[in-house]
Amino acid sequence: MSELATRIIAVANQKGGVGKTTTAINLASALEKRGLRCLIVDLDPQGNASTGIGINIEDRINTTYDLLIDQMPLSEVVRPTNVPGIVIAPATTDLSSADIELVANERRSFLLRDILRGPDLVALDVDYVLIDCPPSLNLLTVNAMVAADSILIPLQSEFFALEGLSQLMLTIREVRQTANPALRIEGVLLTMHDARNRLAQQVEADARDTLGDLVFQTIVPRNVRVSEAPSYAVPVIDYDPASKGSAAYTALAAEILARNAPAMA
Repeated sequence: MSELATRIIAVANQKGGVGKTTTAINLASALEKRGLRCLIVDLDPQGNASTGIGINIEDRINTTYDLLIDQMPLSEVVRPTNVPGIVIAPATTDLSSADIELVANERRSFLLRDILRGPDLVALDVDYVLIDCPPSLNLLTVNAMVAADSILIPLQSEFFALEGLSQLMLTIREVRQTANPALRIEGVLLTMHDARNRLAQQVEADARDTLGDLVFQTIVPRNVRVSEAPSYAVPVIDYDPASKGSAAYTALAAEILARNAPAMA
């Protein structure tokens, strides 16, 4: 880890299929290419981040379920990936019952924060933690928000994209008021963008008009290489470094580092 403190970013949007997992994996890879070590925390019961970075289901012996439910040490859950500078706390479908199992726990919203703010994370020696949230505003997503420094919101360039943000923004506000007053929005990332499509252009214009500087300058295009990379269990930057998707996530990493530089100095 560098001399800068570890930053924790939750990648969240209650709408599915907007590129949360793709963003978590490829942003981690882009940061790793800049010499930074990253931990991906897979909080989605589908476990797609785990699969996409090369962790087979049969190899997920200890998972984020054990981390939250059984308070298993982070060091016993985290495992290496196909990318040398990236480690992951993997997930399985076991995690889908976490909401019910944790309902009686008085600190149910703070469990991940307690883990990621403890000595186990220091021992991992990572610069960034990226939490891949499930496509819902459930207890797992709330745990991610309470634990995080900031939230990165992927926004698909499609009709009704902005309308879906209202509930997410309300949840962020509630978390700020009750559990994590320092939580901020890292940025809104336009994904699956087709610049030739007038609707996509309109969504971008509306997002920038409504959200201003919260919207990253970087836009992730609709790119077949980004879609293909998970089937080879590697980030797109390793699968096809020359692709438009790879260039976009490289630019996103640079933009995030630039935004965080004053806060982290």
